[in-house]
Amino acid sequence: MALAPAGAPVDTVVLDFGNVLVGWDPYGAFPGRPRAEVASWMAEIDFPAFNLAQDAGRSWADARATLDDRPHLQPLLDEYVAGFPGTLTGPVPGSAELVEELGAAGVRLLGLTNWSAELFRHAAGAAPATTRLEHVVVSGRVGLAKPDPAIFRHLAATHDVDPARAVFVDDGPANVATARQLGFHAVRFTDTPALRAALRSLGLPVRR
Repeated sequence: MALAPAGAPVDTVVLDFGNVLVGWDPYGAFPGRPRAEVASWMAEIDFPAFNLAQDAGRSWADARATLDDRPHLQPLLDEYVAGFPGTLTGPVPGSAELVEELGAAGVRLLGLTNWSAELFRHAAGAAPATTRLEHVVVSGRVGLAKPDPAIFRHLAATHDVDPARAVFVDDGPANVATARQLGFHAVRFTDTPALRAALRSLGLPVRR
């Protein structure tokens, strides 16, 4: 991979999926349960860390087995996996239009998402823009998850990405910080209009 000179123009956009292209609310897997009950379950299993292990390649069967000594936690885990499509709330407003616009302008579009390999199939139906990208690195498939620098290096090496010519977009501060440390332009996503402004400031051809 040939590195671009300092100040080279950005020609690649790398997009996170969850809450950037597709809305995700884990409570959506439990439509029949009180939110407080689900929150208590999530707290007891430390849901962010527990879920990240599947994002990094652990199977849901193996995840369930880790709760064999706390079997009272397993039914809601089973509900989460079965109800996962309900966690996906549809396209993030404005994201599909932005992806189409960037693609039409010839900007290279890639995905880098923390997502269980077993559940990734649900992404396309919830947000068709996720299928418009040239390549997508799915953490659960490669056994690495953000913010581990190794997954960014995997993206760069596997898909010939020069960080100096690429902007990485994610809603997670730790992921953005890692990308920046590795030489990517990095934008923390808040909403699509703000992302448009950030991309314009990097010289990318997007409308206001």
